[in-house]
Amino acid sequence: MRLIAGITLLVLLSVPVYSQSTEAPSATQPATAFDIADVHVSPARRFAFVDGGTLRGDRYVLRQATMVDMIAAAYKEQADNVQGGPSWLETDRFDVFGKAPASTPADTVKLMLRSLLADRFKLVVHNGSKPMPAFVLSVGGGKPKLKEAEDTANSGCNPSQQTSDPGTVPYIFVSCRNMTMEAFAQALHDMAGGYLTNIVVDSTGLKGSWDFDLKWTGRGDLARAGADGISIFDAVDKQLGLKLELKTAPRPVLIVDSVNEQPTANPPDLETKLPKLPPPQFDVSVIKPSKPDAQFNGRVDGGQVNVTATTLKFLINFAWDLNPNDKEELVGAPGWLDSDHFDIMAKKLGDASGSAAQNAPQMDENDLKQMLRGLLRDRFKMQAHMEDRTVTAYNLVAVSPKLKKADPSSRTRCIEGPGPDGKDPRIAFPVLNRLLTCQNMTMAQIGVKLQDLASGYIYNPILDTTGIPGSYDFTLSFSSADLAGGVGGGPAGGGATGASDPNGALSLFDALTKEMGLKLEKVRRPAPVLVIDHIEEKPTEN
Repeated sequence: MRLIAGITLLVLLSVPVYSQSTEAPSATQPATAFDIADVHVSPARRFAFVDGGTLRGDRYVLRQATMVDMIAAAYKEQADNVQGGPSWLETDRFDVFGKAPASTPADTVKLMLRSLLADRFKLVVHNGSKPMPAFVLSVGGGKPKLKEAEDTANSGCNPSQQTSDPGTVPYIFVSCRNMTMEAFAQALHDMAGGYLTNIVVDSTGLKGSWDFDLKWTGRGDLARAGADGISIFDAVDKQLGLKLELKTAPRPVLIVDSVNEQPTANPPDLETKLPKLPPPQFDVSVIKPSKPDAQFNGRVDGGQVNVTATTLKFLINFAWDLNPNDKEELVGAPGWLDSDHFDIMAKKLGDASGSAAQNAPQMDENDLKQMLRGLLRDRFKMQAHMEDRTVTAYNLVAVSPKLKKADPSSRTRCIEGPGPDGKDPRIAFPVLNRLLTCQNMTMAQIGVKLQDLASGYIYNPILDTTGIPGSYDFTLSFSSADLAGGVGGGPAGGGATGASDPNGALSLFDALTKEMGLKLEKVRRPAPVLVIDHIEEKPTEN
């Protein structure tokens, strides 16, 4: 469960609207290049995912991007459609900072990135076709339950506010208006990504635009919802009269012929022509105690952040990339840090007089974290430092390995969801709500990945002590930590237990032993923690 990079960031970001796009790539744009560019390996981040990819004033910023991310951005292609290439294409991450005129159109910026990939990584690609798994949207056995669109002025699927009874698991509601089936298929992949790990292809044959509503239970809530839960597959079938099935069919793809893992060196005059920008900071902030009955809510809108009923511990965890379940990673925190609640409005002022105002996209995650750190230091006089402390960790041990050798030419990857065969035990057994499908991974890589994908259980990197060489393919089906009897830390005394939870839940520890013949042994070893030296309970005056 990606508890920080997923939950906290999504909570802070505004709810997206899924609409038909009218943007089309320009076939007449000349190939261009950044005036100058800095390309380097990304610094290690616990929950790494691509961030940025837009021009901010005269600076292009792309962080934590794999080669697949960069190719997809440069060629306006879905990442799943980037095929071929070496094994590291989805694991190595890079930061790209470029300089270009602030008025550069978005399509031209993509061409600049394309040119950079060819120049700095010697990337060579070509268009092709390949049989690939995809969720196919088709008409069911009866008549579709859709209405012809009444208003053709606006198009999109918008979240619909619905109330739910206390104690029940809420549904996801969307109201779709003036939607073609092709546009709906694209939006469906984004809205129900927990279920739909492959692209969705329209095969309904339905022409025109339609109005309809749809509700389903989120993938992560299906187990808690019990008999009241409804998967996206059943929702599409029962509410729309359509079918959603995983099939394999040829589709256009972008094939990587060759690419270098190491980019060419940065220009020697980089620091002169592309000087580092000063640390980002909020220009104004208003902080006040929350009302007793206030509910947590957060929104980022351009350069402004509005958060209600938040604790400083929540903000610190997000700003320093800490795991909120880990009780050892934050040292010296006073008790009120998790009990006092604040409403915070903070704003970064734009350059209204310059062309940068025309390129003012949503602030990226890295800037947001830096700005929150500055706000805590400025308004709460927070002083903190990182140091190594002895904490709980795990070693990966071989018991009776049950592993499938990988094709060494395949990409190293690990995703949440089923593999190409489409088998998903989470639908039939919702309590097994986690499914990892991994390929061409070494034992050491498995340990690193579990810290990211099973952060409710694992807080620190796992040390491989199996002595098993080579790379392997595997699937791992288990229950999230909250369903398996608590969050994180593992069984008391370390290692995997032999018993499953009475509700049918299977812990990560038990699943590793049962399904892969491996074991996690609890140990104590040094790891970096954040130590709070000083923090004021009351903020400075607004």
